[in-house]
Amino acid sequence: MDFEEIYQAYFHDVYLYTRSLAIDENIAEEITQETFFKALRSMHQFDGKKDIRAWLFTIAKNTYFTHYNKKQREVNQVEVSVPDDVRVVEYLVNEEQAFEIHHFLHTMEEPYKEVFSLRTFGELSFEKIGQLFGKSDGWARVTFYRAKKKILAYMEAKRDEGS
Repeated sequence: MDFEEIYQAYFHDVYLYTRSLAIDENIAEEITQETFFKALRSMHQFDGKKDIRAWLFTIAKNTYFTHYNKKQREVNQVEVSVPDDVRVVEYLVNEEQAFEIHHFLHTMEEPYKEVFSLRTFGELSFEKIGQLFGKSDGWARVTFYRAKKKILAYMEAKRDEGS
């Protein structure tokens, strides 16, 4: 598969993934473009042992965090509220905190547990999640938002316990 075919086949998937990380769709598109640029430059390093989509997602995630960290430095120590999506991703990147989230997920009531898992780990759209439950995509969005809030509250409480 040449790079043009890879770009055509996976651009939309990578964009949706970066869109789940970045709130601003322009930033998500910029990160997606940069992801493919980096992939093109390092294509010789891809050995084919991993799924190419996973490889591209890893590049996208790293590109997003580089972008995010760069923006944090530009803020120059000004206190900024971090969006919930970014906070959840930060928790999931840390192995210990990700384990805490998984532990909490096992105790979380339905449908929050399943909606959060399908969206975060299954990477399903809100439309697909709504279809699975026989509900609307708006219902899936609200349920995911509430699950995320429960997880953040739990993680904040755990962090406060440790302080």
